[in-house]
Amino acid sequence: MSSQHVAIVLAAGGSRRLGQPKQLLQRNGETLLHRAARCAARTRPALLIVVLPPGGQQWHTLLEDIDHRPLVNTAASSGMASSLQLAAAHVDAQAPVLILGCDQPALDAPHLHALLAGARASISGCAATRIEGQPSMPAVVPGEWFIGLGRSPSGDAGRAGRHDEGFRQRLRALPAPHLHLLDDPALALDIDTAADLAHARVRGLIDR
Repeated sequence: MSSQHVAIVLAAGGSRRLGQPKQLLQRNGETLLHRAARCAARTRPALLIVVLPPGGQQWHTLLEDIDHRPLVNTAASSGMASSLQLAAAHVDAQAPVLILGCDQPALDAPHLHALLAGARASISGCAATRIEGQPSMPAVVPGEWFIGLGRSPSGDAGRAGRHDEGFRQRLRALPAPHLHLLDDPALALDIDTAADLAHARVRGLIDR
């Protein structure tokens, strides 16, 4: 397996439950989209992919200072798996792949470095964040998991899972000793609803 990794920021969601683009929420004056991409870039990936929603130049302008490959997911409403499928063509099967979203305001570059180090040391080459006792994002998976990723003739997502699952079920199927898990309770807060946003603001993780 290559020592150089690929990083994928999944930021194409429509934020339907929140009612406003979570990508544009700010922490310390920085949008969550830029923060996620910046933290991923600090891990020095061979390639940084940012999967974006349709909507024009605003998304690209927010990231113009970060070296990345933007991919626009016109099928983002179908869930996370569609973004992974879109990114699959750009992933080196021999490289570890760091996958993260942009809705965990407590996430920082040291978390990502710890996941990459844990994946290198694990039997499976995988690492994930423990959320409510289960492996969740951010995570590191082998690039070979992206081989053949796509939709079957029936319209179901491929091995990435269906809808919003991504690689979650595949990670959870690994024997516990084979998977490195990162523990940080702060990462349990992701912003999906107005209540999540209010909680993040109370904790000082999102600007008022």
